[in-house]
Parts: sequence; structure tokens; C-alpha cells
Amino acid sequence: MKLHENNGEITVVIDVSFTAHMNEINQFILEEQCQFINNQEVNSLKKFNWYINEETQTGTLIEVFTNSDGFAELAEKAIGTPVNLKFRELFTFEKMTILGDITETLRTMLESMNPVMKSYKGGLS
Repeated sequence: MKLHENNGEITVVIDVSFTAHMNEINQFILEEQCQFINNQEVNSLKKFNWYINEETQTGTLIEVFTNSDGFAELAEKAIGTPVNLKFRELFTFEKMTILGDITETLRTMLESMNPVMKSYKGGLS
């Protein structure tokens, strides 16, 4: 590992809530959304992981990319698709946090989601 070397990695944290039955949520995540994302073949996508709290009916989706271009590529491929529209039906978007530096074009594209942006300052990579 290297000390204080920004490798350009982007982490996106999306917090949601939901009211749908857990079976429908599980089916969507496991059989629709993850399959769709995998089929997009975005080479710089390192992780696409869901974490769910059934009791509070909340979830967190964590996406990790090797660079900002990969995040932009997936966003362009996913926005407006039937899977993306179903995501919006099933989940209430609560908050998006973007860790790392993204392009101005991507900032503009995500502006309506009002993401919290945090730039890299240091650590181990």
C-alpha cells in the first residue's frame, strides 16, 4: 500500500428507504438490477453492493469505480432504462455521497440528486 496517493478511485454511496415487501426488494436486487449492471460490462466497476436493514426498511448501495470515467459510463448506460425506472418506483432516494473527484460534466448530470461531494485528502491506497 502507498501512503497518501490518490489513485483516482470513486466511491458512490446511495442511501434509500422503501415500503415494498422484502420479497419484491430481494427479487429486484438479486434478479434484475445486479444482473443488469453486470451485463453493462463497465470494466472500471469494482464493486456494486447492496446492504439492507429490513427492520427500518432502509438500504445502502455502494458502487466503487477505478475512476470517474467508469462512473460516468455506468450512469449513462443506466439512467432511463426500465431497471432504473423500477429502482425509482421501489425506493425513495434519501442521500447520495460521492467520494473522490468527478468531472464537471458528471457533476452537472447528477445535480438534481443533490449529492454530497467529498474530495480525497489522504490515506493508504
